[in-house]
Amino acid sequence: MAEIICVGTELVLGQILNTNAQWLSRRLSELGIDVYYHTAVGDNVNRFKEIVTNSLNRSDLIITTGGLGPTQDDLTKETVAEVLQLRLVLNPEILKNIKCFFSRIDKKMSHNNEKQAYIPEGAQVLPNDMGTAPGIIVEKGQKTIIMLPGPPHEMKNMFKKHVIPYLKQRFAEGLIKSKVLNFIGIGESDLELKVKDFLQLKNPTVAPLAKKGEVSLRITAKGKTLKEVEEAIDKVEKGILSIVGKYHYGYDDEPIESVVGKQLIANNITFAVAESCTGGLICNKFTDVPGISKVFKEGIVAYSNEAKTKLLNVPQELLVNYGAVSSQVATAMAVGVRELAQTHIGLGVTGIAGPYGGSKTKPVGLVYIGLSAGNTIQCKKIQLHGSRKDIKERAAKYAINVIREYIKNSKN
Repeated sequence: MAEIICVGTELVLGQILNTNAQWLSRRLSELGIDVYYHTAVGDNVNRFKEIVTNSLNRSDLIITTGGLGPTQDDLTKETVAEVLQLRLVLNPEILKNIKCFFSRIDKKMSHNNEKQAYIPEGAQVLPNDMGTAPGIIVEKGQKTIIMLPGPPHEMKNMFKKHVIPYLKQRFAEGLIKSKVLNFIGIGESDLELKVKDFLQLKNPTVAPLAKKGEVSLRITAKGKTLKEVEEAIDKVEKGILSIVGKYHYGYDDEPIESVVGKQLIANNITFAVAESCTGGLICNKFTDVPGISKVFKEGIVAYSNEAKTKLLNVPQELLVNYGAVSSQVATAMAVGVRELAQTHIGLGVTGIAGPYGGSKTKPVGLVYIGLSAGNTIQCKKIQLHGSRKDIKERAAKYAINVIREYIKNSKN
């Protein structure tokens, strides 16, 4: 059983995001090491001492990040040494390496950097190729504490090069692997209800994760070999997709715009986008996809009625008779931008992002997504909730999903 302690007042105050804990948990899971606790603590000796003491009572492996620098508030190794009743001794090799580091970057070493060369007696030193703070491994009885630097690039490099080999030899038992299935167009409660039998499994386990405008299912399996783990995950994945496959768009951390963008590029399908309520967010998401310029020809933010008429040739009578937020205007925007850009697909989005402007017949969160492609003209009506920013984000994702659904249906 392992736990992670991240040290730094900036973490507790929320000044920086604690990405180290997330990254380390994933790497430990891949090694088959279960992480039971995460803790963040400020640069306070008494509080850190209390946490280390408690951690030693409940965990076999403790990994800390941060607090190994040269300043007075960097007290990780000093506190750990005090709790374990170990002396700090000067390591001449580390001191030499620190001096060489400053020489390489053509800077004078401050006297307080010598502090980083003092190591708990009997500890194993982990070289730092990217900074001055060495990592430290202390073993006492059946307990192990691994102290890593706080900067993520230093921590990750050290963990990959030096900690993983150590952990494989000392702790790893079996293998844990996860696969995340991403869904859009179905709510979290509906998804859970449809796959409830899979949520009761013990190995692999299936856990739902809700995000803005989409839902994910994480499948995690534990076994002795990679083949055993992957076969277990594949079996559960196939079972889930047989029930809710039509809502499934991709895997792991890949966003929907990347998945759809790759499909458009692979099939050489050109497209253009006309946005109103999303204010360019759809275009922004697509331009994050490498190579999208091959197929993404044009994007227009037609926010006012005048712009819709002038730029997209939306007939004035549609705006008067049906209003800017209507299926008629959404499809007219899609047709207009497609004809203007001469693309295979035109997408038009209009809605009410709020918090004002809604009515009984057209409440805040009402969005219409029009699509024009060949002889196909279609429109999707959705009712969203949340803040103005939430509605824009969800509307953008749903709009991109309309393209995905069109590509999928056109192949069938």
